[in-house]
Amino acid sequence: MEINYKELGERIAKRRKVLNLTQDDVAEATGLSNNHISNIENNHSIPSIDTLLKICEALDITPDYLLLGIFRHTNDSLLSQINQKIKLCDEKKQELVDHFITWLVDEKL
Repeated sequence: MEINYKELGERIAKRRKVLNLTQDDVAEATGLSNNHISNIENNHSIPSIDTLLKICEALDITPDYLLLGIFRHTNDSLLSQINQKIKLCDEKKQELVDHFITWLVDEKL
């Protein structure tokens, strides 16, 4: 599978925005420059493995998601997969998920 660095940058930007972080916030958390974060997000720069791992840690996301757009888990349980997807949601969407799950639990199917 080939890495699409344009999509990688888009995933970083999307995740950063979901967390309400600026490029400055990510730069500070990773010890990288704002310019470098911007270049990665805009596909002007390819991150090193070390840089990618720092960004993953700052954004609380896995390298598999940033690199390939997929979730891979050592534990492939459904709950683990759902938890990883919920982490991608902003607070409003997380509240909607909570309401939906509550509805499902309470529903007499």
